[in-house]
Amino acid sequence: MSLLFSPLHLPSPRGGITLPNRMVVAPMCQYQAVDGCATDWHLMHWGNLFNSGAAMFTIEATAVQPEGRISPKCLGLWDDRTEAALAHHLQRARALAPATTVCIQLAHAGRKASSAVPWQGGQLLAPEQGGWQTVAPSPVPHLPTETPPTELSLAGLVQAREAFVAAALRAQRIGVDAIELHAAHGYLLHQFLSPLANQRSDAYGGSFENRCRFPLEVFAAVRAAYDGVLGLRLSATDWVEGGWDLPQSEVFCQQLKVAGCDFIHVSSGGVSPQQKIALGAGYQLPFARAIHASSGLVTTAVGLITDADQAEAVLQAGDADLVALARVFLYEPRWGWHAAARLGGTVTASPSYWRCLPREAQAAFGQVRIGGR
Repeated sequence: MSLLFSPLHLPSPRGGITLPNRMVVAPMCQYQAVDGCATDWHLMHWGNLFNSGAAMFTIEATAVQPEGRISPKCLGLWDDRTEAALAHHLQRARALAPATTVCIQLAHAGRKASSAVPWQGGQLLAPEQGGWQTVAPSPVPHLPTETPPTELSLAGLVQAREAFVAAALRAQRIGVDAIELHAAHGYLLHQFLSPLANQRSDAYGGSFENRCRFPLEVFAAVRAAYDGVLGLRLSATDWVEGGWDLPQSEVFCQQLKVAGCDFIHVSSGGVSPQQKIALGAGYQLPFARAIHASSGLVTTAVGLITDADQAEAVLQAGDADLVALARVFLYEPRWGWHAAARLGGTVTASPSYWRCLPREAQAAFGQVRIGGR
């Protein structure tokens, strides 16, 4: 039997969620929000990928404070207005698509906020260009040519932590099934973990214990308020000598497990332009494998996993419990259907699409369930 098409239970204090397969659509920034609010673009994007065959879809990095947006076009969940917009479009998308577990990635970009969208260069924006003053653990810019961020005060740390909690409660209120805290790719929580970005001299900087303090405080605060499935996305290494690395990640994940973490999503990099990433198929799998083995957490592998046999091999080897794919789902939104045909699995799809199947793929959809809620 294909492991990719076997069920998996994600635990939580509330009882958890059972996924019908091990495919996850990873969070992908769309840069189509208006003042933090979801738009019809998100309705189209979500509805499309709810038909991908993946068991879980992750909404893109969603800022918990306005200043935590990566760009002025990023999605947010920090007030009643952004909550109402996200709820409206998510409800409409779910009503017309197969039942899919929805996770949301809650994030704060820290010193990487206030940036142009990628197709306009992705560089830090000046106030006259629509940018704003960024905040970070320390007044150290991501690029030496950029304006330094403001160091977060102790009061600022409390405000950021409580913003994560408030956004989690908003997500729960609008029916999101799971939450992933973003501590990867050089954003605020990752900045606290990495000695490359965190040069504080107080209780939140310096030693490994101190650098982990704020991310663990954020996680604990969200965990105390939210009883659904709660995980975290982590950059397992900075790919820079002297930075955050795999051994530190393993200990941090063990601490997360004690704190009540339900899953870990293992990525890498993003905190330094000096990173030297050894790109290749499945290049992040060694990190997922090590963290899976040392922490015992439900683990999601991600990164240049592009075909069904490769995804199946990840699970058969015990490297991870879930496989996340991102850009491949944009290029091929029915990737999960092709994987089912290849591996003999079954997926859920809207009945309007059933007649499109080529004859050789129809066996994979013999047990397909009618979509909708």
